[in-house]
Amino acid sequence: MSTPLNISATYGHGTENDFVLVFDPKEEISITSAQTAVICDRTYGIGADGLIRITKRNGQWFMDYRNADGSIAEMCGNGIRVMARYLVDRGHQPEGIFAINTRDGVKHLRVPATGDITVNMGQVAQEEGEITAATNGGIWNGYNISIGNPHAVVFVDSMSEVGELKDPPVVRPKDAYPEGVNVEFVEFLGDRELKMRVYERGVGETRSCGTGTCAVALAASISRGEKLPARWVIYPPGGRLEVEIDSHSNATLTGPAVLISEHDITSFLAS
Repeated sequence: MSTPLNISATYGHGTENDFVLVFDPKEEISITSAQTAVICDRTYGIGADGLIRITKRNGQWFMDYRNADGSIAEMCGNGIRVMARYLVDRGHQPEGIFAINTRDGVKHLRVPATGDITVNMGQVAQEEGEITAATNGGIWNGYNISIGNPHAVVFVDSMSEVGELKDPPVVRPKDAYPEGVNVEFVEFLGDRELKMRVYERGVGETRSCGTGTCAVALAASISRGEKLPARWVIYPPGGRLEVEIDSHSNATLTGPAVLISEHDITSFLAS
């Protein structure tokens, strides 16, 4: 894979979960993990929670997603909506329903010309085994949830219990998550509404997490002893997302996606 002389990137976000997008349909651009980490660095780079290389594989759009530290991630619910908004706004894909492939399989999206985007996130499931998450002197029992990537979901009476999330929460049993885990802290609000904070593996605390909201929605239903289907409105710090889970545990996520600015990243790829 060669690297063109001049490379531009687009910065955007979904409920303030932000990304750098690089359009590379012919897979001509090489971006290493170390270069990804520099681009996503909020002091020395553009600053973002992750980098999405938009490419094509076997004639289908593919989301090559990496976390801010350069590590590979299977799927990102906010990121894939931002990618879809890019494809439509830049004229690479007509509005409507279309598919994007990810490391967690093919996802179908409904993308209007303007407004919120809906993505079929696939199966969300509770895994076996009890877990705990601890931070800042507090420890909570929680739920081990998978939606292509792992989530540890715990419920708190108030977000004030959690404190600052500068360091990764300690999740036990450790061997349940050999690749690391995303940790969500959740507070019940009004009817069918939840407040959420998330510490993402490979990133740190983020303003939102798409797969995390789906994990939280299932955990909330389980904690209340409710049967599916279910619908929850979830408020991460960055905004509002809606999750619906059908009777077959298939989750859909609806929320905004915004493109903000253009950047030249050529210098970041020179070393």
